[in-house]
Amino acid sequence: MTEEAFWQLIATGESESVEFKTSFDKETIETLTAFANTKGGNIIIGVQNNGELKGIQLGKETLQQWMNQIKLKTSPSIVPDMSTITIKKKTIVVLTIIEYPVKPISCKGKYFKRIQNSNHKMGINEISDLHLQTYHSSWDHYTDKRHTLEDISLDKVNRFIELANKVRPYPIIDDPMTVLKKFELLHNEQITHGCYLLFTTGDSLLSTIEIGRFASETVIKDSLTIRADLISEVEAILEFIRKHMGRAYIISGNAQREERWEYPLEALREIVVNMIVHRDYMNSNDSVIKFFDDRIEFFNPGKLPNGLTIKQLIRGDYSPSIRNKQIASVFKECGIIEKYGSGIRRVLEAFKEYDLPQPTFEEIQSGFKVTVSRTTQKTTQKTTQKTGTREQVIELLSKNPKMTRDEIAQALAKSPNTIKGHIAKLKSEGRLKRIGSDRDGYWKVTSP
Repeated sequence: MTEEAFWQLIATGESESVEFKTSFDKETIETLTAFANTKGGNIIIGVQNNGELKGIQLGKETLQQWMNQIKLKTSPSIVPDMSTITIKKKTIVVLTIIEYPVKPISCKGKYFKRIQNSNHKMGINEISDLHLQTYHSSWDHYTDKRHTLEDISLDKVNRFIELANKVRPYPIIDDPMTVLKKFELLHNEQITHGCYLLFTTGDSLLSTIEIGRFASETVIKDSLTIRADLISEVEAILEFIRKHMGRAYIISGNAQREERWEYPLEALREIVVNMIVHRDYMNSNDSVIKFFDDRIEFFNPGKLPNGLTIKQLIRGDYSPSIRNKQIASVFKECGIIEKYGSGIRRVLEAFKEYDLPQPTFEEIQSGFKVTVSRTTQKTTQKTTQKTGTREQVIELLSKNPKMTRDEIAQALAKSPNTIKGHIAKLKSEGRLKRIGSDRDGYWKVTSP
């Protein structure tokens, strides 16, 4: 490692890929496994937490002994690159490890991942997910030992074919059994977990979703338990939401008032689809939706994929990582999902267009929670302000029809451009009319 590269690492400080250590110890090996399970990184030994150089004493066999300990305590064994560098007469050792292609790596039977500048012990579901990702697979792709072809509905497979043919450039003409095989939902006459969840004939406890309309934190007005096939669950949830979601009336100045749902329906649909596709179906908890007067909370078992943060999710600064690849593939094939990785961006844009607060995202317990809220205060305030200003314009021009835009702006402490916009709106509504030229004419109030 060059001195320039070394100082660049020091300047970045401890992070998701850099850690400072004053000596080599067991935590050093844990950090190496965390880096290997995440995105790789560098451990700089001989540096204090604040970046101050301390240096380290090395014997003839020190580095070899370290390497032996690392290989002995990790499984599969990892081999980092080791380099020494002398800075200001102090010896520094840099251990560099890449993200390993076969994951997860353990340290004495424990599994760690790197989050920001610290190591976190992985749970059983995270370990399983990381293992499946290593082999470019997912849980829903594996054969279901508890269910058979008798547990799925070929009519529902035909429904999937019909939906897919509405959006595909070339229609599917195969029979349901052939379709299941082509989509790898059937392996040697054995259905996959994804196949069962997508086309189950009856109720599935694995896919239970509890949804309720709450009058308060403890009082439930209406509730529904959904245990259907995954495609049916989408519409069942949205039907419940539409049932309890009112319509807002927007005053725009047009002859007829505009109506719209209290929340952008397409954004709620996107959240629901994400719940179903990215749910951790190995987790025993149910998905839960709570509909309150002022907000809707969506809780789903399963945290964000390894290494993905909420900030990255909001920024859209990440590569799509899909927990259930078969389910996502079927949803995309029949048009329920439009494009991988773009759903959150569309949700945020929809709420912005609605002039509603940005949804909040948080990881809680073993799951992920999205909360959307509504407030009519901002919209009402804007409408009132606009309406109030226009009424003031009408009042001024009723008393003095020859007032100019600049004089009106000065009287109301508004900018001339703002007054120009209000006058244009009043003219379009038929409440105000200009008589004569701009220079010598006057305003006629036709409708107070």
